[in-house]
Amino acid sequence: MWEKQLEFYDSIVAECPDFERKGKKMIYTSANGYMFTLLNKDAEIGIRLSKESQKAFKETYNATEYRSYGAVMRDYVKVPEALYANKQLLVDYFNESYGYVMSLEPK
Repeated sequence: MWEKQLEFYDSIVAECPDFERKGKKMIYTSANGYMFTLLNKDAEIGIRLSKESQKAFKETYNATEYRSYGAVMRDYVKVPEALYANKQLLVDYFNESYGYVMSLEPK
């Protein structure tokens, strides 16, 4: 299951020209000093979004907070499995997430 989800995550990142996947055990993307997408050990995808986008995402897709290694990841939403069928939507959200962290003060 995890390997298949890693392949799916990588296929989303491959369609995003501005960033690449990082990590060997902890899989993530980062830019401007911030992580902005994650694949946790439970094979769940998390996306970091602005407060407004988080709220809209949670309401639209009935999504919840994202947890990684038991900790709630502030500013992240968990991607519901129902959205895995819409890869282009996820590509768009990954790119939105990248744009969000690039708008933040660099770390």
